[in-house]
Amino acid sequence: MKVEAALAFGGNLGDPVAAFAAALQGLRDHPEITLGRLSSVYRTPPWGKTDQPEFLNMAAVVETSLAPQDLLAFCLELERAGGRERRERWGPRTLDIDILTYGDAVIDQARLQIPHPRIPERAFVLTPLAEILPQRLIGGRTVAELLAAAADETIRRDDAATDRLKALLAG
Repeated sequence: MKVEAALAFGGNLGDPVAAFAAALQGLRDHPEITLGRLSSVYRTPPWGKTDQPEFLNMAAVVETSLAPQDLLAFCLELERAGGRERRERWGPRTLDIDILTYGDAVIDQARLQIPHPRIPERAFVLTPLAEILPQRLIGGRTVAELLAAAADETIRRDDAATDRLKALLAG
């Protein structure tokens, strides 16, 4: 049985759009994952550690028969393939993939928390997620409601990056 999961992508080193495209292609190629709706790409200021370049962020919906831990392991594999090195919390990165939701599952483990615990405070996650799943409930509130409470006018759609991502995925 397949479960709908929402994923967030971010990056601010190298070529994040190419990293997103490669990771999305990896998801598309996995036999137990069906790639669904994709958000636009957004340009966002750094969060947590602010003395670094701005980020590109996006969200994707997948359907998967992988268990949540196996989906996480595959996302970490895609990050490594994209050049991700974990040096500092909230630091610069080539590619970051977070599992935001996994069906209606609530998981609280050391390495996996679903729904992602910081979704309500992160407009850079909510903005792309609201584009593709505005009515998705997280913690009893819709993504659209969460975004309205956390809206950040510094987050802006990057049309050129979005068009480039579409072209890369079209092959």
